[in-house]
Amino acid sequence: MQTRREFIEKAAKGATVLAAASVTSPLLADEKKIRIGIIGAENSHTIGFGRIFNEKKQFPGCEVKYVWGETDEFAKRAAEKGSIPNIVKDPAEMMGKIDALIVDHRHAKYHLEAALPFVKEGIPTFVDKPFCYRVDEGKEFLRIAREKGTPVTSFSSIAQSEETFDIIRQLKDIKDIKHVYRHGPAEVDSKYGGIFFYGVHVIQPLMYMFGDDIDRVRMTLHGDDASADVVFKSGLFASLGFIRGGHGWSTTVVTPEKGIKLVSDVPKGDPAKNYVDMVEMFRTGKEPRSHESILACVAVLQALERSVTTQDWEQVVAV
Repeated sequence: MQTRREFIEKAAKGATVLAAASVTSPLLADEKKIRIGIIGAENSHTIGFGRIFNEKKQFPGCEVKYVWGETDEFAKRAAEKGSIPNIVKDPAEMMGKIDALIVDHRHAKYHLEAALPFVKEGIPTFVDKPFCYRVDEGKEFLRIAREKGTPVTSFSSIAQSEETFDIIRQLKDIKDIKHVYRHGPAEVDSKYGGIFFYGVHVIQPLMYMFGDDIDRVRMTLHGDDASADVVFKSGLFASLGFIRGGHGWSTTVVTPEKGIKLVSDVPKGDPAKNYVDMVEMFRTGKEPRSHESILACVAVLQALERSVTTQDWEQVVAV
């Protein structure tokens, strides 16, 4: 098992490679037409995808052609505000008409069932965060994707960002980290999956920065807010804050000498890294994130969910 220091150094190298690739990559070249379909229109993200691809045309050759909504109203709103030309009554109507799929439900429990028919047909698929609601379901889905040779990925836009990858680079130069503090908005009783819904934006960047080897977690409720203790197998200890209605995310590390708030001054890309990496996968089939990393994050969220109920330590199940 790699140490935390080895992980940070490896991640930093990967961040450098990805940053260089996004400068010279063919993403802005009109070399391959990609027709995109979206399943799910309740999220504002779907409108955002339409604006990026269809209105701003930030990826020439890529266009969102179809959308399916959980309700007719959601679908109509996304189509109108995102300039998406076609609404389908059944996602199956997109089969054979698209080259890439985005699945964008608010609750993760709906993601994989919606994506599976397309993955079986070899359609590159991006699943919005969080990837799924249960690890076992995710394992089987990704097994099928590998069997079919279909590229699949999923990530938090906060994790898959210029800022987070810059912080990973900064961590190479910070020695002997004893403790980590991280906070962000989340609701343990959200109707969209509790801690899964926004907690992924707290958890996934933490794992990008310090490794996937989280051993156990413990949640504590504080009225409308919550906190969590997180212990890595490496021995690193993290304290997390989940703030109802909060805005923004922050990470601080503590060494024997001082506390250091991790701040990046790297400007956000336009288009942002999360969109660039998604389209790169659509174009090349190269997945920007390992399946093991995707599942490890879901396993941590499941353990946090259990701890909301037990208010005790919960082991993170190995993936």
